[in-house]
Amino acid sequence: MNQLKGIIYAAVSSATFGLAPFFSISLLAIGFSSFEVLTYRWGVATVVLVLFGLLSGCNFRLGTKDFMTVFVLSLFRAITSFSLVIAYQNIASGVASIIHFMYPLAVAIVMITFYGEKKSVVTFTAILLSLIGASLLSSGDIEFSGGDTGVGLIAACISVFSYAGYIIGVRKSRAVHIDSTALTCYVMGLGALFFFLGGLCREGGIRLETDGIAWLYILGLALPATAISNITLVKAIKLAGPTLTSLLGALEPLTAVLIGVFVFKELFTVYSAMGVTLVVASVSLVVFQEKRKQA
Repeated sequence: MNQLKGIIYAAVSSATFGLAPFFSISLLAIGFSSFEVLTYRWGVATVVLVLFGLLSGCNFRLGTKDFMTVFVLSLFRAITSFSLVIAYQNIASGVASIIHFMYPLAVAIVMITFYGEKKSVVTFTAILLSLIGASLLSSGDIEFSGGDTGVGLIAACISVFSYAGYIIGVRKSRAVHIDSTALTCYVMGLGALFFFLGGLCREGGIRLETDGIAWLYILGLALPATAISNITLVKAIKLAGPTLTSLLGALEPLTAVLIGVFVFKELFTVYSAMGVTLVVASVSLVVFQEKRKQA
């Protein structure tokens, strides 16, 4: 039962994460710097999660060793977000998404190599299907003008390993015993501090935003795409494990495509249909495998 709950949390997490590229790129398009986007994203998410934690009676106390673990995890998570924003600024978001989505494979390899997780034909088949599906879903966005392609590609590759490190770290470190809300609050809060300090070091600093449209983008990025997605991610990792959680990230590009079709009236191509089919097939394989294990 816990495994299935974890799968549900993972599905919610990846689906809401899929909103992040749209809101991030929208803020960059109206003049926000990378540091400003991430400071607002993580800062607002932290405030919301702290309020939620206080109302739900969450214990935010951490010992020294626990705090050091959380600090390292926050670095992994912050590097992931920052490198992705840099990638979006320098290469097409579709290309960045394709590269970033290699993280399930990185997680699976590390878990098998270093943590003795059993090799599974079904798991690797699902990973392959999801990778191909994500590539097809992102194939319509391959043109990009401006930016440094080399920087963008390197940044996207960095996001693969930093995100894989975060996912594995949540399950295989002291963090697994920390309350999910508290862990997410600390990771978000430390990340917001990193980005705020980074923003202060650049010309222009961090602007105090007053525009209503900009705040709609900020809230969209901070609430569903950050607060909800990150707390459900932590719960999913603890219940379903790093490999299954990362694999279900296939729903991220699917969310982006659906938003494009239904909100922005973008074309739903043959490649889109094939990508959706493969993503659904990969997720179905995982769910059916878990149901067979529990039968």
